[in-house]
Amino acid sequence: MKSLPFSAGTYIPKIPNPKILNKNVENPVIRWSKTKPKMGLIDIVGQQNEKAIVLLKRREGVGLGLYVGIADVLLQLLPQPCPSGAAVEVAPAACELTVSPSGLAFCDKVVGKGPEAVKGQLIKAHYVGRLENGKVFDSSYNRGKPLTFRVGVGEVIKGWDQGILGGDGVPPMLAGGKRTLRLPPELGYGMRGAGCKGGSCIIPPDSVLLFDVEFIGKA
Repeated sequence: MKSLPFSAGTYIPKIPNPKILNKNVENPVIRWSKTKPKMGLIDIVGQQNEKAIVLLKRREGVGLGLYVGIADVLLQLLPQPCPSGAAVEVAPAACELTVSPSGLAFCDKVVGKGPEAVKGQLIKAHYVGRLENGKVFDSSYNRGKPLTFRVGVGEVIKGWDQGILGGDGVPPMLAGGKRTLRLPPELGYGMRGAGCKGGSCIIPPDSVLLFDVEFIGKA
């Protein structure tokens, strides 16, 4: 919290008209200042009046200090305006998938500018594979090395070949592009699943798979 310009109790408010303070005081003693008689400066001598003024100062000072403190907290909770010209970070929009007749769904996050892959060509690609619940089961980024394979000849699952080469309503990827693929089980690992051992599978049977694929280019 920002420090206050003054602490509670130090603020000295203007004293109300002494006639109001003396309403319940009998015979208040009033003395006019000899040095400035024309200005009407009044000294309140009565002890009861002095106590009332001190109490009033303390109550008003504490009340004002508390009010300012609360206002300072509330102001800090409000969103602060961005300086002129400052960059504002905006969450990226969700990638809307397009479903092809084969059931493969795709969405280009980045359209590449390089050449497209050719069937049988040795290429390199980075990827992150997820189950439909979002759990990551494999990532070439974590290994620090892209996957190298011959595209379109069955070295990878069908969804990958179609997702990179294109066909059946899916445009081919260009080198440098990034694409999200959603594979139905028949274009993934089907009924057998993958990584199964002791009744447990890394990719359970009949799983829908999600891949973020980065087509690096020719190997």
